[in-house]
Amino acid sequence: MTKNTKVNAAILIIGNEILSGRTQDTNTSTIALWLNSIGVKVNEVRIILDVEDIIVDTVNQLRKNNDYVFTTGGIGPTHDDITAQSISKAFNLEYEIHKEAFKILEGYYKIGEFNEGRQKMVWMPRNANLILNPTSGAPGFNVENVFCLPGVPSILKSMLGGLQNRIVGGKPILSHTISLRTVESEIAKSLTDVQNDNKDLEIGSYPFFQAGKLGVSIVLRSEDQSKIDKCSQEIFNFINKKKIEIVDR
Repeated sequence: MTKNTKVNAAILIIGNEILSGRTQDTNTSTIALWLNSIGVKVNEVRIILDVEDIIVDTVNQLRKNNDYVFTTGGIGPTHDDITAQSISKAFNLEYEIHKEAFKILEGYYKIGEFNEGRQKMVWMPRNANLILNPTSGAPGFNVENVFCLPGVPSILKSMLGGLQNRIVGGKPILSHTISLRTVESEIAKSLTDVQNDNKDLEIGSYPFFQAGKLGVSIVLRSEDQSKIDKCSQEIFNFINKKKIEIVDR
């Protein structure tokens, strides 16, 4: 891949607790923002159950259709953390103790604390590459283009920096937001006209409620700042004609 290549990724959130609503997913936003900053566009996000066959089938599908796949959750010490085992099956690799991971955790815990439950975290696909964990010791791992990260948001965030040199992205994806005191129906036609005139730039509109009033944020996304500037000017032109108020969020 070169810097001018379109690079894409999928995010796979694994965990019954997300689907049940007990835990709120913030990892998608964290990973997507980081990937955008290094020129990787997220094409797809899926949330699935901790079920081996579902994980295997989904990973195999996503890794064929995307340059990178990032999974979160399911690599801890509990009985339902089955991601590592499932990734082994997806790649037809032996599921075994990773010697380097074992040494890392053996040194991390005090004598007697590295018990059988915690040793489950060093079982990985054979020859997996480790993703070091500066927060809690237990490493993630990757096999080919599939990168497996923990589900705890603060730990996941701390591990992304260590992946910087392993991910080859394109141009960083830039964004610009214009927030208006209006409703979507008032600007829909004008915004469609602007989008038709700027087909190689992504435009999104997102309603918000602030200080008791409705508003719409228009978000422009592109690899090219000049295209964002041009599109912004066209939006400002119809905003001025309609006398719509711009608000600071």
